[in-house]
Amino acid sequence: MALGRGSRARSLLRMGRHLLAAAVVAADTALLAAAHGNTLHPWGILLCALVLGLVVLLSQRFPAAAFTVALALVVLAGGGYALLLWTAYQAGRRVVSRTGTAIVAGVALGGLGGKLLVRPPEPRLIPGLVCAYVVFVALPLLVGRYLAQHERLLSALDRNNRRLRRERELLAERERLRERLRIARDMHDSLGHRLSLVTIQASALEVSVPPSQREAVRRLGAAASGAVDELHTLLGTLRGEGARSHGATAIEEVVAEFRSAGLPVTSRRRGEPRALDAEAEQAAYRVVEEGLTNASRHAPGRPVTVNLAWEPDGLLVTVVNPLADHVADGAGHGLTGLDERVRAAGGFLDHRAENGEFRLVAMLPFAAESEDAETPVPGTARTALLGFAAAALMFVVLPMSMLVGAG
Repeated sequence: MALGRGSRARSLLRMGRHLLAAAVVAADTALLAAAHGNTLHPWGILLCALVLGLVVLLSQRFPAAAFTVALALVVLAGGGYALLLWTAYQAGRRVVSRTGTAIVAGVALGGLGGKLLVRPPEPRLIPGLVCAYVVFVALPLLVGRYLAQHERLLSALDRNNRRLRRERELLAERERLRERLRIARDMHDSLGHRLSLVTIQASALEVSVPPSQREAVRRLGAAASGAVDELHTLLGTLRGEGARSHGATAIEEVVAEFRSAGLPVTSRRRGEPRALDAEAEQAAYRVVEEGLTNASRHAPGRPVTVNLAWEPDGLLVTVVNPLADHVADGAGHGLTGLDERVRAAGGFLDHRAENGEFRLVAMLPFAAESEDAETPVPGTARTALLGFAAAALMFVVLPMSMLVGAG
């Protein structure tokens, strides 16, 4: 599976850091070769490059120690300024404890004092030395420190926002559960008792009617018993107990039920079946159930056609029946609730009467394929902006320090 854009961004960021570290080693090695190429053996230059690379690697695990080594190279050998910039930034970014910060600050001040003691400059060059020290030591330390604090602040805000969202979701879920329990109690106390009474009366009626009518009464009792089962399933769902989910695979069962009740139903399928998510499957089942219920109510005995077509972008469900004595569009609440259910599943519903037919059509999307979560990489733009500002400040401070020293 392909990496998400967040993973690719993090990979590119790591690669950029590695390339930058290699550039630091290459820059200081090139400066060393240019300054001491005539007196230093090529193996000596290679050894210096190896030492610079080891210091860069050391900065990943022990930034304060790497900063100390880089500062010592600048003070004692007079080279390694690119490495000093790198290690100072890493120390400012990675050293977060108070003790570590105090050590880094002491090393920075000690390095300035050591530079003044080991190689005392002329008094007129001291301002330039201080300005260069600000650019190569103080500025990258402060930039790294600022970015580290900014990322910690963003992380804390993100954790706090997630906690608040969880609390709001828990409160909302508690209110929904309370309302669902109230609805479940009301439905059980009113509709449940009445449906149970219908089932009992149908069973009693089956014994007293003539044999020719007993099959119809038996179907009536079975329908009432099925309604009671459906009600109990719905009550279990409202109470959060888990329930049997009607899906697209159960459509043939409901078609068979209506067919056995005397409604002439023709079922057709087209295309290669594909998976729907649970909400879309439930919506497909309810579309067929509502269409057959309306057809049996408003056009009893007339033929009905149920079409299931697996299109490239979703499942197309169509229920068609003759108009006969069909009521006007918009009557009742069944189609309104069905439209809400289909829209909640990510699809759309259309129903219309034309050419002597009533047509109910629903398009439901297939289950979405899982993808890698896209994780943003925070701080990239801010890091680039601060890097640009630091570079601009370097090009301003260094010429000014040279002018002050020349004066």
